[in-house]
Amino acid sequence: MNNKKSSLALLPLLVFLVMYLVTSIIIGDFYKMPVSVSFLVASIVAICMNPKEKISHKIEIFCKGAGNTNIIIMCFIFILAGAFAGVAREMGAVDSTVNLGLSILPGNILIAGIFVIGCFISLSIGTSVGTIVALSPVAIGLAEKIDISLGLALGAVISGAMFGDNLSMISDTTIAAARTQGCEMRDKFRMNFLIVVPAAIVTGIIFVLIGNGNNTAIGGDHPYSIIKVVTYLVVLIGALSGINVFVVLTGGTLFAGVVGIMTNSFDIWGFVSAVSNGINGMAEIIIISLLIGGMVEVIKFNGGINFLLDFIRNRISSKRGAEFGIALLVGVVDLCTANNTIAIVMTGPIAKDIADEYNIEPKRSASILDTFSCFCQGIIPYGAQILVAVGVASNKVSSFDIMRYLYYPYLMGICAVIAILIGVPKLKEA
Repeated sequence: MNNKKSSLALLPLLVFLVMYLVTSIIIGDFYKMPVSVSFLVASIVAICMNPKEKISHKIEIFCKGAGNTNIIIMCFIFILAGAFAGVAREMGAVDSTVNLGLSILPGNILIAGIFVIGCFISLSIGTSVGTIVALSPVAIGLAEKIDISLGLALGAVISGAMFGDNLSMISDTTIAAARTQGCEMRDKFRMNFLIVVPAAIVTGIIFVLIGNGNNTAIGGDHPYSIIKVVTYLVVLIGALSGINVFVVLTGGTLFAGVVGIMTNSFDIWGFVSAVSNGINGMAEIIIISLLIGGMVEVIKFNGGINFLLDFIRNRISSKRGAEFGIALLVGVVDLCTANNTIAIVMTGPIAKDIADEYNIEPKRSASILDTFSCFCQGIIPYGAQILVAVGVASNKVSSFDIMRYLYYPYLMGICAVIAILIGVPKLKEA
């Protein structure tokens, strides 16, 4: 067992933060510096450290970390999730889902309705950014039509988007949190759902109260296809039923392809192309996962993880303190990287060690990781979610105008803190 402890071993993480965070702050653009390049340089620094070891040995250690079973399984799930999302998007499932929601929206709960639609779409497709891109144009059009704040409309969209980002079975954050903590995604979902559902209910009530008295009807034609919406329901129900995630995503992709061909959305080659495009869309997060896995293994070998764990342990004296330690760790990393999936992948192994030492259930540590990373991701003004919404609105609204109305992320964070303080929910093993 490696008992080495060294603060210097954490240098690669500092290199990453300087390259990505400091550079982004200086140039004023958090997406100018590619995260993958920052991690590549940090990984090279990690391999170059500890000159007493042969370079071939250190590369071997790096490859061992990158080839960790959990990392490879996670990458394979990313591939399948990308394939399903690409096919579903290409055959019009996103548009149908949005239009179905718009067709049944009463005029006096427009804003609350946008929030609910955002929740459903993000829960179905597993991506907050995809939900924001799909729903923001509709929300902006409604806001301009009934003369309400663009910040309010987009706040409702982002709030709904973060609901599914945190809970969806095909969300990369759910996949990463469950895999790094060694729990079933279904168990993590149940734990997570009970923590955040009060926040979602209160958020819905707030939006209802804000929109109360507005009886403006939504005009226009909003065509949709039920069979296309069912594509998402098949995956969601299958995952919740406990069917293996590989089977669910593979079956969902094939089902979406059949629906797409039957509805003339594409032919067989269009289906193949959609699968390819979806997989390619996951390329960066897969590469980053491999780099992080390798880099963390080298840092661990050099004693960095032991140092960090000791640093946290010395400030933890209880199970509750350990849970807050995990929450603080993933939150700080997310604030630095502006990417909740990366934050979970980076802190997951450390969180797992803390959870094991303090007898925290894997499903609970996974839920804490996911919830606090999504809480931070949903409120930072330089996060992809807010920046995408501002971009779709053609910069007619600022990040801070939207932040005033991000009720769900704020309440999600509050509910998560309360859950740790009073030790709920307490669930039996599935």
